[in-house]
Amino acid sequence: MYLTKEVKSEIFAKHGKSANDTGSAEGQVALFTYRINHLTQHLKQNKKDFNTERSLVKLVGKRKALLDYLKKKDINRYRAIIAELGIRK
Repeated sequence: MYLTKEVKSEIFAKHGKSANDTGSAEGQVALFTYRINHLTQHLKQNKKDFNTERSLVKLVGKRKALLDYLKKKDINRYRAIIAELGIRK
């Protein structure tokens, strides 16, 4: 499996407040970004996997909603996570 418990805790430790802080918006955005990158690579090899494509679209929508929330609540945290992950809207 590509997303083990250790990988998740590493992502949350790096982008969240701690390894156990799974609820912060930054940690969730980082996790969604990791999963989106993985699914994108999978779809490059398996072009007709429409279930994965649908999952990817849903994940992108969830990440967009979290980023919109973060932008509305605290623009500095939004800019920091965008710069750190190398994504943009």
